[in-house]
Amino acid sequence: MSIPQSDRVYLDHAATSPLRPQARAAMEEGFKLWANPSSPHGEGRKARAALEDARARIKTSLGWTGELIFTSGASEAAALALSRAKGGRRFVSAVEHDCVLQAAPDADLLPVLADGQLDLAVLVETIGTDHPVVAVQQVNSETGNRQAMEPVHERVSDVGGLLIADCAQGAGKLAIPDCDMAMIAAHKFGGPIGIGALLVRDFAMLEPSGGHERGYRRGTENLPGALGMAAALEACSESYLDEDVLRAFDAFESECRLAGGTPLSDRLSDPTPYIRAIAMPNLSATAQVMRFDMAGIAVSQGSACSSGTMKTSRVLDAMGVEPEIAASTIRVSLGWNTTRAEVERFAELWLEMARA
Repeated sequence: MSIPQSDRVYLDHAATSPLRPQARAAMEEGFKLWANPSSPHGEGRKARAALEDARARIKTSLGWTGELIFTSGASEAAALALSRAKGGRRFVSAVEHDCVLQAAPDADLLPVLADGQLDLAVLVETIGTDHPVVAVQQVNSETGNRQAMEPVHERVSDVGGLLIADCAQGAGKLAIPDCDMAMIAAHKFGGPIGIGALLVRDFAMLEPSGGHERGYRRGTENLPGALGMAAALEACSESYLDEDVLRAFDAFESECRLAGGTPLSDRLSDPTPYIRAIAMPNLSATAQVMRFDMAGIAVSQGSACSSGTMKTSRVLDAMGVEPEIAASTIRVSLGWNTTRAEVERFAELWLEMARA
């Protein structure tokens, strides 16, 4: 028997976070401004003014002083950045999101250490001095590990290169790090699906392509989406996660260890509190995801873009996580509307499954 939607627990915010009410209200206003923002008539100019206001509000919320190009999401932003950044050889870390690897299929992979951090020694030895373009994820979407971006940016800048930061899992929760470009997606922080942005320190860093967005992106701008994105980010500045929710999850992780489980946060250099990777003894991740879903709880096995394959995570493999741990690791991600009761319901079922 299926669980009514109203009784389900959603703990997969790293895939997509539910739309915030502030974003929904802003989008409803945006749908009233139906004209093309690039049209020269009065209706178009009104839509353009609203779009530019949203652009300015998003930059203010993010503390970004450079340029902002609206995209359909982080995947398009990655493709734009890695295909048109003015520079030489492309390099990406071995634990990047699939969209980054697909945007730069010929890029050299940079290894990470067992704690998830980029191997800086190898970075320096590998990237050379011919204006390299390096892409690194601010927060890993599978483990929740936060990358130390400042030393990476320093080393890339020292050789005249560009650093592209994938901030899809950090924007709205963490400050945008030192970088030359950054990718964000609204649906990761309670904004609408289908809108994101590429933040660019200077347009001179990109080859233009013609079209909209000052000649850097084709396609009519998504005004309702931009307004929803701005409203969601402003709501993020008020609060993101309830401390009581985090305390409940920390308490669960303590019980998890006693039950033979393995929170991957124990081996990470800088785990974030809102994405948790946890291995359960003697039960595959695939089986766990299915059992949780049948019980009305949504979790995932790795990132949403690759979890459908049900293969062992290449991210965990790159970190040297033992195969038996990797095969039994699920991702639990918390969001703006997660409650303590939901965490406790998940914890109760996890412990029941682990002890069976």
